[in-house]
Amino acid sequence: MSTDPSTSHDYEVAVVGGGPAGLTSALYTTRLGHETAVFDRGGGRAAMMQETHNVIGVPESVSGNEFLQTAIEQIQSYGADYRTEFVTSIDRRDDGAFELEVGDETVTAEAVVLATGFSDGRPEPPLPRTGRGLHYCLHCDAYMFVDEPVYVMGHDDSAAIVAMIMLNYTDDVDILLRGEDPAWSDETATQLEGHPVDIVEAEVTGVRNGEDGWLEALEFDDGTVREYRGGFAMYGSEYNNELATSLGAELNDDGTVAVDDHGRTSVDGLYAVGDLTPGHNQVPVAMGQGAQAGIAIHMSLREFPKSVAELEAEGAVAPQDVPGIAPDLRQQANEHSSAEGD
Repeated sequence: MSTDPSTSHDYEVAVVGGGPAGLTSALYTTRLGHETAVFDRGGGRAAMMQETHNVIGVPESVSGNEFLQTAIEQIQSYGADYRTEFVTSIDRRDDGAFELEVGDETVTAEAVVLATGFSDGRPEPPLPRTGRGLHYCLHCDAYMFVDEPVYVMGHDDSAAIVAMIMLNYTDDVDILLRGEDPAWSDETATQLEGHPVDIVEAEVTGVRNGEDGWLEALEFDDGTVREYRGGFAMYGSEYNNELATSLGAELNDDGTVAVDDHGRTSVDGLYAVGDLTPGHNQVPVAMGQGAQAGIAIHMSLREFPKSVAELEAEGAVAPQDVPGIAPDLRQQANEHSSAEGD
């Protein structure tokens, strides 16, 4: 398919966001015969991964960018459009279709998948290098710090709880308040008192890295130097839910988009997947959500089988009306099968 932005495009499915969840949704809808486009402004949490952890079948040596590029090539091989463009707004027409403003073009789609994720709250510099001492995903990276000295930056309940969780992996855990007063609850304070976690009040003034780029130590304004292999920043999340809000989709109290088990939002035809929704922020989880949404969209858009009411109103399906797959995708499927057979 052409990706010339000066050309008007009509799709069955538009996916906003090019992370693991969005790309998996596009993979499913495209392979299931629906004209699909992914609009990706770039970046995202997956792109920051230095290594890929907890994705079965994918070597850990694969970076986030390499992982995503392989996925992009996969969806393109089946006929999906991948467009490195920013969707500025989405409106829903009276007929139920969606209009997406993409640069100077208006794109229409029968179903929209929002996979816009969230941004981690980042502490103020100086900071270790992301992925080489500064981490945001406990379930992805805790394993790397078994028997290593670890910090947790933050001053609320989430920081305190993560620090105590890290005691499952190491006996050397500090909470770095960085000059802030603790904001955790009395119950959490009582828990902390019963766990061997050090609380460091001083501000970080310097970072020491090894020749391999990994963190070795942090310097503090009280003159002390503490050795760390790495740690986690716990400063909350900012969900990229503006498009969902503009369409009237229901949100949860934390800013995530409310969805059912198939990614359906409160707006008919609008789906949300990945880090924009509640749950564990993990690549395999995001991929599973993308698959669920892709299948649900297919079941809502597929041409056949016709219902009894449709057959009574329209008559039997004529041989020339099948298959229901879009012509371009049908041709792409034949070419794909031929290439695999070579």
